Amino acid sequence: MIDFLSRRRVALGFAAGVAAAVLSQPTWESWRAGVIVATLGEGLRIWAAGHLEKGREITRSGPYRWTAHPLYVGSALLALGVVIAAHSILVAVLVTIYMGATILAAVRTEEAFLRRTFGCSYDEYRRSAGAPVDRRFSIARATANREYRAVIGLAIGFAFLALRVVLPI
Repeated sequence: MIDFLSRRRVALGFAAGVAAAVLSQPTWESWRAGVIVATLGEGLRIWAAGHLEKGREITRSGPYRWTAHPLYVGSALLALGVVIAAHSILVAVLVTIYMGATILAAVRTEEAFLRRTFGCSYDEYRRSAGAPVDRRFSIARATANREYRAVIGLAIGFAFLALRVVLPI
């Protein structure tokens, strides 16, 4: 089940997003507050993606100096922004279930891969025993990590929520 949730989290996220859009009851106030929180989350994701050398090393620069999973922390903030903007208890429950299940599965899968690939180096990093790396942020790296897809999804989702404010159903 963990492997299924980890591999299908994007498709499941799309389905959860559609359900959240249908169940949402946004106001301009909730929309603005949600945009701020979600933008902070996406900013963290972009920062992390601009440091990540996926599968090649244990990244220790940028936000990886402080947390092992900044992309997932950013995703959680982004999801919180959607919940705030949607202004719906049902959306909050749906998003909480989705994020809890898929992020936990993704973290477990990713950590198993990193332990298999990098062995004790990963365990040292997790214990904060590994030295941080001084690497500059790279927009090319963030693009190579396809973070633009999350940016596009965020823009489309919030555009739809704005439309829901203007044309409530």
